[in-house]
Parts: sequence; structure tokens; C-alpha cells
Amino acid sequence: MASWVLSECGLRPLPRIYPKPRIGLSSVSATNLNLRKISPSPIRTDRNCWALRVSAPLRIQIAGEEEEQTTNNGDEFFDPGAPPPFKLSDIKAAIPKHCWVKNPWTSMSYVVRDVAIVFGLASAAAYFNNWLVWPLYWFAQSTMFWALFVLGHDCGHGSFSNNHNLNSVAGHILHSSILVPYHGWRISHRTHHQNHGHVENDESWHPLSEKLYNSLDDITKKFRFTLPFPLLAYPFYLWGRSPGKKGSHFDPSSDLFVASEKKDVITSTVCWTAMAALLVGLSFVMGPLQVLKLYGIPYWGFVMWLDIVTYLHHHGHEDKVPWYRGEEWSYLRGGLTTLDRDYGWINNIHHDIGTHVIHHLFPQIPHYHLVEATEAAKPVLGKYYKEPKKSGPLPFYLLGYLIKSMKEDHFVSDTGNVVYYQTDPNRYGSEK
Repeated sequence: MASWVLSECGLRPLPRIYPKPRIGLSSVSATNLNLRKISPSPIRTDRNCWALRVSAPLRIQIAGEEEEQTTNNGDEFFDPGAPPPFKLSDIKAAIPKHCWVKNPWTSMSYVVRDVAIVFGLASAAAYFNNWLVWPLYWFAQSTMFWALFVLGHDCGHGSFSNNHNLNSVAGHILHSSILVPYHGWRISHRTHHQNHGHVENDESWHPLSEKLYNSLDDITKKFRFTLPFPLLAYPFYLWGRSPGKKGSHFDPSSDLFVASEKKDVITSTVCWTAMAALLVGLSFVMGPLQVLKLYGIPYWGFVMWLDIVTYLHHHGHEDKVPWYRGEEWSYLRGGLTTLDRDYGWINNIHHDIGTHVIHHLFPQIPHYHLVEATEAAKPVLGKYYKEPKKSGPLPFYLLGYLIKSMKEDHFVSDTGNVVYYQTDPNRYGSEK
């Protein structure tokens, strides 16, 4: 893995494009400057024409505005797309050694807790069978399904335990119970972690290039960028992946997998099929409406949890986060574009998956050490760590970030090795 250092040229302020006038803003035509269309996205320059490889609009200094220092060592301006002044090994060294220890008994205790709650909620809802109870059950149970997914996710990363067989058995039980093909998803998620932040190579919620975006029909754009449709995307992603990518998580011959992984994919597909068959059988025993209320609606609630959380870990910050191509990408720089989120009371329920930056950089750390590891790493990360906004008991505030991102983050430029999301002004009928 390559390490990244600042060039010998360093970073220096942008040259002033318009000299500072003596008589104020009125001497410069706002029309000529086209101020409405100026993006705040950062850009870097040096003598080697680095800016030619960056797809971001120039910042133009407005009359009366003091010149900013474009340096990541200063306090006035920070470029999130610049190579960090630290290495992955520096972050790792700051994390206490016990944070790397995987305790299978601790991991299994969370499984027992979550499974007990799932069955307890289902039993209570079936017992009361009251329409005042069902909506509360659907929210609570969908959240617990999401918690089961996170534990299976730990199995997929190997952070559940050091025992491969235990990880595989627990992962299959947890993920198959919520209709996720364990190995199929595990492998594609590994691809996501290994390539996060890369425009072309990332696997989940990666940006569309402008050319690909323009090639999509209106229906596809509507489903991808209009709520609530993106929040129902996960099952369709498992079957057909994202726009511009082909294959299926259920097909062992998909280009998602190598030849040695085909048996694993078949095993997971068989387990998924067995769970689907069990649900069909229960619908004959209990009635389809009861299965829908007990399982079907919580399942779709879980899908919405998954799509909201995974999307907001990679989108929707107040400042644009960069995406990379070519030589500008590295594992470290890609991981640093990840966002932590606070979920209030849900943090403990879904196993602190909101502490996502350290998880992305070091997915082998168990979930019950992520908060401590993050606090230890913050002094090293500095401004590259984006402190999450504190949530109330329930994270309703995240809906604002989600809506804003869906309206603004549509595609990235076809060219440039450091790019930022751009907005289609016709998507919602008005210019930004």
C-alpha cells in the first residue's frame, strides 16, 4: 500500500484572480463573476498543475474578502482532498492494544441478547395483536433485524472472533434469518472496504460518472434520487448490483467472485433459499397476513435502516467529501472520506456501527471497541475526522442530511483524479 506525502512544492494560496478594488463590491459586476454558480468545493494547486487533475470549480475571491490561507496546517481553510500528513501506521499506533482483541464470548453474548429480544418482541406482538401495538413492534423489530445484520457484518469481517468456522456459522444464521446471502454479501463488502472512495472500483453507493448519469433513463434516476425509493434498494442491489455494474450476489459465476469462492456463494444461496422456504411454509401455517405483520414489514424496515445508515456514512456532510481516481487514491485517503454518525439511543442497539471511520480503516476491530479506538485516534486524525452532530434520543435529524444529499449529490465529473459530487439542476426543477 502506497504512503502519501506532500509534494516538494507544498500547498500555497490560490492566486488572486480579481485584484481587490478600492471602492468595494459595486465596482465588480456580479453578473460577470457568475457568483451564483461558484461552488465552495476546495481545489489544490502547485507548480506541477495538480489542479488539472481535480474536478472542482475554482474559488473566486470576492471584493472585500480577506485572502484565505490554503493550507491544512492553518486554521482558516482545510482541504479534505489533500494527502494527510500522517500514515495508517500512525493511527494504528495510537489505538490501545486491547482494542484489537476479539472475544468470542463477548460477541456471542450480543447474539444471544439480540435473538432473545427478537423473539420476545414477536411473541408480545402476536399475543396482544392490537393495532396500537403493531406500529411500535414494526419499528422496534426492524431495528433489531438491523442489529442482527451488524453482528453478521462483524462475522464477515472476522472481527467477531478469530475462529473462521464460528464466524461462518454465526454469520450464516444471522444473515440468512434476514434474507441476506452471507458469503455473497461478505465478499462484495470486502471489495467495498478495499476500494472505498474510488470512483470506479468502490462497490456500494459509489458515485455515477456524468456520462453514466446522463445515460440513465428518467425512471432509473427517479428511483435512485427520489425518496423513499433509494431506501428500498438493498434487495435489488443483492440481485442486480448498482447502475453501471453487473452480476448478482446469488450467482457463483458473477464477476463479483473468483473461482475459489464459488462453493461459499452456493452455500449462502442455499441458506437464503431455505429461509425463504421457511417463510412460505409459515404463511400456510399462520396465514400470510400474520407473517407479513410479524416478519414482512419489519424486514422492509430493516432494509430502510440499512440503506439510510450505509448511505449517510459516505454522503451528506455539510462540506463535500472527495472521491478519487488513479494515483490520487489510496486506502487511507479513501477511508478518511467516511463519516461517523450519532444515532442517540440506537447507538448501543445497533452495536456502534455509527463509529464508521475507524471501522473502515481497521475492520478487524470488534464493534465493542470502536468508540474507544475512535477517541484514541482523533488526535492523529485532526481535521480529517469529521465530528458527528450529536443526536437526540432518536436520530430524526439525519433525515435532513439524507434529503439534502439526494437533492445535491448526483454525479461526478468524467475527468479528474480528485472529484466532488455535482448537482443536476434539472433533477428537481430548479438551479442551486
